[in-house]
Amino acid sequence: MKTVLLFGPQAVGKMTVGNELAKLTDLKLFHNHMTIELLHPFFGFSAETWRLSTLFRKEIFKAVAKSAELNGIIFTFVWAFDQQEDWDFVDDICQIFESKGGDVYFVELEAEIEERLERNKSVYRLEQKPTKRNVKQSEAELKRTLEKHRLNSEKGEITKDHYLKINNTNVSSKQVAKTIKERFSL
Repeated sequence: MKTVLLFGPQAVGKMTVGNELAKLTDLKLFHNHMTIELLHPFFGFSAETWRLSTLFRKEIFKAVAKSAELNGIIFTFVWAFDQQEDWDFVDDICQIFESKGGDVYFVELEAEIEERLERNKSVYRLEQKPTKRNVKQSEAELKRTLEKHRLNSEKGEITKDHYLKINNTNVSSKQVAKTIKERFSL
């Protein structure tokens, strides 16, 4: 079982890279908005949405970890490095898969803010994430979150054996996916 944790700030290209990586491997893509979009019509962006989203995600991870049919998963998410609850969530994910003998691979994406603001308006993003279709609001949230939280790691902060950090400002999602696949022999 191989688990790729693909993380970075909003609109850095996680879902797009994850989709390309899924095409190159036998791993299934599970992007973070799959649960958010399910819950948002009921609860908006509330504490209840985040609570249920975390619960659903962990249950999906447990089912994937136990599955004999699946070889692994690519999970995309925003990791706020200044929030202990995000570190705990990552530890929980690792424990779920590693307890079943799986390997966890950490892939961090970073890109310049100007590029992220352009990607925030991409057709693919807006198709997959209805809550991002109000681009003005989504852009404001992207900027607000950038000011409020640290969304990329500091040098040496992630000490996992299987870790790769990529600045994909000027690199295609296909090339990033190819690099990940080759680096970790996925």
